[in-house]
This record gives sequence, C-alpha cells and structure tokens, in this order.
Amino acid sequence: MRIGHGYDVHRLVAGRRLVLGGVEIPWELGLLGHSDADVLTHAVMDALLGAVALGDIGVLFPDTDSAYEGADSLALLKRVAAVLDKKGYKVGNVDATVVAQRPKLAPYIPAMREKLAAAMGVDVAQVSVKATTEECLGFTGAGEGIAAHAVALAEKSM
Repeated sequence: MRIGHGYDVHRLVAGRRLVLGGVEIPWELGLLGHSDADVLTHAVMDALLGAVALGDIGVLFPDTDSAYEGADSLALLKRVAAVLDKKGYKVGNVDATVVAQRPKLAPYIPAMREKLAAAMGVDVAQVSVKATTEECLGFTGAGEGIAAHAVALAEKSM
C-alpha cells in the first residue's frame, strides 16, 4: 500500500462556473483556471499520482497544452485511475477536505462523493469528502479562493 497527498487552490472570480468534485454549484463566483479549475478533483488526482510517485497533474496535463483548456476534471481523473491501473495499482480510498468560507457545501457533498467514486471506478464508500471554513482567516477565509487537500491510498493490484 502507498499513500499520497494532494493540494490545490484556485482564485474565485466572476464569470466562471463553480465546479467541485464534478458538481456544478450555483454561486456568483467560480474558480479561475486553465481547465474547469475543480480544486477538489485536482487535489484527488495529485494524491493518487503522488501515491505511486508519478508527480502531479501538471506532468500529465500541463496548463501549457491547449488540449486541456476548459477540460472536465472528472474525465482527467478517469485517466489518472487508468494510469494507476496500468502501473499495477488500484484506489484503496480517498479522503478530501475542501476549504471555503462560502458557499456552504454540505448539500453537495453526497453528489461529489458519487461523481469522484464513479470517475475512479470505486465504491462511494471508498471516498470521503468534507468541507470546512477558515473562520474568515487567510485567502480562503476572505473569499478570495478555494483550496482542497486530499490523501489517497493506492493498493497493489492482485
């Protein structure tokens, strides 16, 4: 078994969709980025890639490549799961935390878990998603951006 950690952050701006864990959340601001800027899915991908020592998502999906402009991060997560499979690993479990002052994310967490699990080809019971605020501290607390942390366990396939 191997453990990986992932972290991602994106700035909140007007005129963009807010997508977290593949779920579009109605809100007046969205995350700025080359792809759909889904910080949660990006952190999960980095955790999985880190677990098997394959770097981060920038190695597989560089933001300098126009092919990934506006990319659906769940589709990229499916590709990461396939890379793990090719390397002889499967996803054991994922535990992730989204750090955002607003909007409230609790109503969307079950859908996030389902979408992430489906993209990785695992049971939803293997995926935990939590959300927290930073009590108005730092850039996330000030509403300037959203961050996500994830840890993942990759298990050698039998």
